[in-house]
Amino acid sequence: MNSRSIDEVYENNEAVGARLEALIDSLDQEQLDHLPNGGKWTIANIVEHVAMVENRMFRICSKLLRKAEVDNKPASGMISISDDFVGKTVEIAQIKLEAPEIVRPTGDRSVEESIELLKENRMHLQELKPSFEKFDSTDYRFPHPFLGDLSAGEWLILIGGHKARHIKQIERMAGLKKARPGYEEGV
Repeated sequence: MNSRSIDEVYENNEAVGARLEALIDSLDQEQLDHLPNGGKWTIANIVEHVAMVENRMFRICSKLLRKAEVDNKPASGMISISDDFVGKTVEIAQIKLEAPEIVRPTGDRSVEESIELLKENRMHLQELKPSFEKFDSTDYRFPHPFLGDLSAGEWLILIGGHKARHIKQIERMAGLKKARPGYEEGV
């Protein structure tokens, strides 16, 4: 079992979020709307997806923390990370995943609206920080489609990891980094 401080996770998530926003701000509309050959998603679609996923993750964290609050389980200031979570996140970092239908972009939201949702999510996550600091939700879990049952702390860590994964994808699609061999863009 590993652990990270709540402050460290929040700082990492803030840094990754700022990096995503700066990256999107650096791109023009043509880059945001370009659909790569054989691709399924544009960069604008990816930003919409990230905002949708983060919103769901925030809601999951909130639900799990409420359960810990009901049971008045005191926190230690640290987030416990299972070895299984660590192993599976390393494993999925190397493979292409198919997003569940519920978090697939519709194209109905502009990049500006997606960024606004990301900002709202960040505000809601900041509001949850005192609950993370006060209550230990390690015993309460919610299933992730690829990683299995995760605690609120693991979901919180995953918020930054998910954004970082898609930042790399956006950088490749925008021509800022070389694509990995055999890795299809646009999904």
